[in-house]
Formats: sequence, structure tokens, C-alpha cells
Amino acid sequence: MITEIEVNKPEPIASGKKTESFKRGTDVQLTIEALEAGKSILITEFYNNGLSLLQELQTHLNRKFPNKSFQEQREFRLEYHKLSNLILIEIVGHKLAVKKSPRIGWLEKLYPETSDFLLSFPQIQGLNSAWQWYLNGISIPVLRNKIHPYYGTYFPTRFEHLKLFDNWLKRYKGPKKSAIDVGFGSGVLSLQMIKHGFQKVFGTDTNPNAIVGLAEFMGDTKLSRKIELDFGHLFGKWEKQTELIVFNPPWLPKSHDLDRIDEAIYYNENLFPDFFAGAKQRLLPEGKLVLIFSNLAQITNVTKEHPIEMELAEGGRFQLEKCLKKSVKAASEKTKRDQHWRSSEEVELWVLTNK
Repeated sequence: MITEIEVNKPEPIASGKKTESFKRGTDVQLTIEALEAGKSILITEFYNNGLSLLQELQTHLNRKFPNKSFQEQREFRLEYHKLSNLILIEIVGHKLAVKKSPRIGWLEKLYPETSDFLLSFPQIQGLNSAWQWYLNGISIPVLRNKIHPYYGTYFPTRFEHLKLFDNWLKRYKGPKKSAIDVGFGSGVLSLQMIKHGFQKVFGTDTNPNAIVGLAEFMGDTKLSRKIELDFGHLFGKWEKQTELIVFNPPWLPKSHDLDRIDEAIYYNENLFPDFFAGAKQRLLPEGKLVLIFSNLAQITNVTKEHPIEMELAEGGRFQLEKCLKKSVKAASEKTKRDQHWRSSEEVELWVLTNK
């Protein structure tokens, strides 16, 4: 069944598309004017020509939108997204048709039926980064082995919440026959539970790339018999009662003016009520419900409501056993985003039991 799932990938553009070309010596100002007129530009000769055009485009847009207000920052992002995606690069025989370009294995893996096509330069940059992560793997402090995240799959770049969960698992004294991991992403929480002795984990995700990626990562190893996957919303096809349900939901409520909705980061108003209703049916009488969350929405003034506190106050289904909290490390000096709020951010691990 997993082999039949269609993964999300950038849509290939037919090679015959009419474009103007950009190489060393091409007039940059005229090229940017062509982009603003909605014309596609094809990068030729060297991969680096694409990088330098993107740099020139950023400089041009910085003058147009000085980024002083939130509105200007938003306009800058929208305009950059629109214009940069008109900059194209050609793929011939699953390879970039310019010199000194990176080798990106996704071009063959994701497009087995199509060897010659065009993609936008930002899409190629995304595929290139994702290929490096997939190829080289990412070390996660709570796991013995690296994970190799599949293209288009969420993976953690911060680890405080994973350490909180790992410490809780070390002290967990309940039965370990089975658990459900709702929205497993790159599979870290499932792998943690197996590491701590759970015999079977049932995982679900609405992202086809997560399903295909974790299935490929496990292959025919023992893991593939211990972790069973389903492509579905919340609990998917898993109906049986279990002793542990784990959920690391998105930490911010969805808002209408977002540039792009990402289900791994933003939740809609039905997510938590639907989750708690489904969890009530599937949690064994003495079972534990563990949610990994953060005070991010409260400290950035996105909302004052905390969906887990609301459930405990009004849901009538669960009671609080404990809530563990851990401060988040300061943002990297390299980050350009203003993240002054990080100093008061805490990740939270909520353990609920049946009423």
C-alpha cells in the first residue's frame, strides 16, 4: 500500500517553455524588469549564475520594501517568492544542465518517469538542501542512530521537547505492549518509544512523504515489524485501545493572513477537539495521554488560549497527572529573524489520564 502513495514534490515544467536566458554578462536590471513583467528567465552556463541573480533580486526588493514594518516584510516575502519562482533551471537526464552544479538524487528518485524538465531555482535549492540532509543524516541527541529525513518531511531542529519526552519515558513504569504516535513526521517519537522497550507503535501522518520516508528508512529491519504506519488524519485506521497515546501537535493556531499554511506548524480550530474525542475512545482505562507542546503562542501574543488547558477545564474526559516544562535555548547568533521571545519560551510535556 505504501508504494502506491503519491509523494508531494515540485511540479515539473515542460522543457519547451518560452524563456529568456541569464548568464554572466547579461544585464541584471533588464532581467529583473523582465521578471517583474512576469517573464520566465532560464539560468544558463553556470549554477552560480542563479545564485547571483537571486542575490541581485533580493537587493532590488530591499530597496523597494525597506523591511521596516511587518507589512513591508510581508510584501517583500510575497514579491520575492513570486519573482524568484520565475527563475528556472533545466534538468536533462535527471541532472542540472549547467556547469558546477550540485548532484541532487531527488531528481531521479522523485521523477522516475521524467528525465528532462524545468524547475524553479528556489525549488532546486530546496531539493539540494533536502538531499544533503537525507544523504548525510541528522544526529538527534535522544537517538542512537542518525535519521535520514525524506524530502518534504518535517524534522526537528531543536531538541528540548525530545529530551523532555525521553526523560519521561525513562521513568515510565506502565505496560509497553503498544502505543499510538499521532502525526509522526520523521518518526523520532516512535523511535524513542521503541528504544525504551515498547513492543509496537502505530503511527499516523497526513503527509505522504512522511509515510514513504519512514517506511524506506526502516526497510525490512526489525523496526518495520515494530512500527506500523497509516496514511491518515489523527488516528487514521487505528481503532484498538492502547496504553499510551503520544501527540506532538503544531504549536501555533492557524491565522487567515498567513503567507503559507504549514500543517506541521499551525493547527486549525477542530484539531484539538477532534484529537481529544478520538483519544478518549482509544485510551485504555489506566492508559496515559502525552502531549508535547509549547507556550509559544502565548508569549508571542498570537492567542491567550491554551488548547490543553481548555480541554482539562471544559472537556470532562481527562485529568492532569503532571506537566513538565523545559526552557528553550537562546536563538543562534546566526539567525536573522528577531527571536527575542526565545528567552521566555518553554516546551511542555502534558501527561493526562482518563477521568
